[in-house]
Amino acid sequence: MKKGNRINKNWNVPDKIFTIFLFLMIILYAQLFRLSVFPTVDGINIDEFAKKRNTESRKLYATRGQILDSEGNVLALNVSSYTVIAYLDESRTTNPDRPYHVVDKEKTAELLAPILDMDKDYILGLLNQDLYQVELGPGGRDISELKKDEITNLNLPGIDFIEKYKRFYPNGDFASYIIGYAKTYENILKTEYGNKIEYEIVGELGIESQYNDILKGTDGSLVFQRDRHGYKIPDTKEIRIDAIDGKNIYLTLDATIQRFVETEVKDLYDNYQPEWVQLHVMDAKTGKILASSSAPSFDPNILNIVNYENPLISYVFEPGSTMKTYTYMCAMEKGTYKGEELYKSGKINIDGDVISDWNGVGWGEITFDKGYEYSSNIAIAKLLETAIDKDDLYDCLVKYGFGAKTGIELPRELAGSLEFYYPIEVANAGFGQGITTTAIQHLQALTMIANKGTMLKPYIVEKIVDQNTNEVVYEGKVKKIKNVVSEEIVNKIKELMYNVVNGTDEGTTGMAYKIEGFDVIGKTGTAQIYENGRYLSGYNDYIFSFSGMYPKDDPEIIIYGAVKRPETGRGTSLSIAVKSLMKNIAKYKNMFSEQKNETSIVKYEMPSFINKNVEEVKESLLDKKIEPVILGNGNRIVKQYPNQNSEILTYDKVFLLTNDSQITIPNVSGWSRTEIISLCNMINLKYEFEGYGYVDNQSIAPNSILHPDDVLKLTLKQKFNIKENNSG
Repeated sequence: MKKGNRINKNWNVPDKIFTIFLFLMIILYAQLFRLSVFPTVDGINIDEFAKKRNTESRKLYATRGQILDSEGNVLALNVSSYTVIAYLDESRTTNPDRPYHVVDKEKTAELLAPILDMDKDYILGLLNQDLYQVELGPGGRDISELKKDEITNLNLPGIDFIEKYKRFYPNGDFASYIIGYAKTYENILKTEYGNKIEYEIVGELGIESQYNDILKGTDGSLVFQRDRHGYKIPDTKEIRIDAIDGKNIYLTLDATIQRFVETEVKDLYDNYQPEWVQLHVMDAKTGKILASSSAPSFDPNILNIVNYENPLISYVFEPGSTMKTYTYMCAMEKGTYKGEELYKSGKINIDGDVISDWNGVGWGEITFDKGYEYSSNIAIAKLLETAIDKDDLYDCLVKYGFGAKTGIELPRELAGSLEFYYPIEVANAGFGQGITTTAIQHLQALTMIANKGTMLKPYIVEKIVDQNTNEVVYEGKVKKIKNVVSEEIVNKIKELMYNVVNGTDEGTTGMAYKIEGFDVIGKTGTAQIYENGRYLSGYNDYIFSFSGMYPKDDPEIIIYGAVKRPETGRGTSLSIAVKSLMKNIAKYKNMFSEQKNETSIVKYEMPSFINKNVEEVKESLLDKKIEPVILGNGNRIVKQYPNQNSEILTYDKVFLLTNDSQITIPNVSGWSRTEIISLCNMINLKYEFEGYGYVDNQSIAPNSILHPDDVLKLTLKQKFNIKENNSG
């Protein structure tokens, strides 16, 4: 008994535990008192800390404005893309009958694998992670609306989507340097609930860049109280600032004329393989840019860009003989030009340097009027000796808009250079060597010839519309810069430009651009290329150009085109493209009354012909003067090109594949390279080209049955029998 009492007396563990517990409780209550009474603890505002800890702020994204052509066809827009996520935490589910997390991981992985083009086991590995949620990448990133709907229809618990927008260009490589492109940038923010991604679409070229602030709009925000999983607590206050969507920008581009230009540029680039080619069309009466294209180009959806400068405004190059127009105009303006006066052509020595006419020998004694028609360099040198001087030429070129930016609504425009001091430099400048200009400057200068001496400022933005209110907040208008020269001088220049194209003398330089009944006027240019401190002298080391308009008396259309170093064809390559373009524009715009009933071009939207009767479709296309190309002898159509909703024009070809196991090759004589490629791609036929231009001979005879291993070999030749002229 004594031993037991001794043990009880010495066992004081409960007392110690109680003392420790009491001490901890005192500390806890003291800290609670401190947090309750004092607004700031350890430099932290307790109230603000609590609010931030339970407050979620989310960005409400503004929809970026669309870019459209003059008729309202969409050229650039936002489209939704989605990232697939899977919720793995069972705590999301409060009602077992309505699960909000992934329940059957094996089944989920099996069903998603073929849709996301991912391995089932890889998806299963993602789903077996000990995480609240997981992103199903890479196949689950940036999926389309259609693929999202396909996944939604599976009704898989715990599968959800994060939506974001990206920029889409429905026409691909179409006016790419004008429209430009915008990229989506992501910013990953780490939070206690996982990574949070915010994104921004930023314009980086063309209209997308120039008007980025107007297109992007203003993002809004949503602030709310959240639970431990980051979700909004029901019936709690939220602060919402709605996003303001960006404005829509309508361009002056005419989609049909743009299409004509794109076709000619691509054909020229493919057939003659120049270093580059550019072709631009302006409305002569307004200064609107109706079309602009160049090659090499790019598709803004995939950004296959090799050059970031817009050829319309940012390529500066020596223009060559197109500048003779303005040297002549300057002499006329000073009142010292005498068109019927004779001079000796051929060669001239200026301070030890020799200038020659393009043929090396000249044409003997000719008038200055003929000198312009023949594009004589000596005529320019003589004018700069007798009619005008260096200062006159410089002042005139500045007044005509060269050496300065036009101010068109596009980024990165360059001004070119007007620098000439010594007599030989002045003479060279008079015929477009040693100075640099841009295509847009030539288009602007030509407006004064088209408008009785009044120069118009070029523009490319038709209007800007607030898509939130449909209010037109900006409207492009004709801007007359000034009356530069007299109508009398303009009429004389028109006469000279008419002779360049329509003259019949051996020395006439622009005959390749003549079209009967069109009254085309213009001036050609052949500029030597300056590289590495010297002018190149190879057969094709030139930039060939043309600046012109039609019809002569009341011009409606201005065209400027240039091609650098074509491997074949030289200046003829450009003339073929420009003539074809001028004809198509004239038909489309019904410019000449005698053509209205027979050759006017009409634009149609391509319907779906799939499963339709072949004869009925053929008849409907022929009624619209569209050429159906029937492939096979079936009675139903199983495939078509162009596809539904594409734009087609009068005289286009439409390829229709029928439900026939045997396909025969049509007669493709006279077809373009582009048409052949469209045909062969549609029927999976291999092909090989020899030469440039249009089909002159085909290796597989027309109406022959095609076999899987066949290769269609085609010989191409120039479609137009135009005498090649290498003059300036």
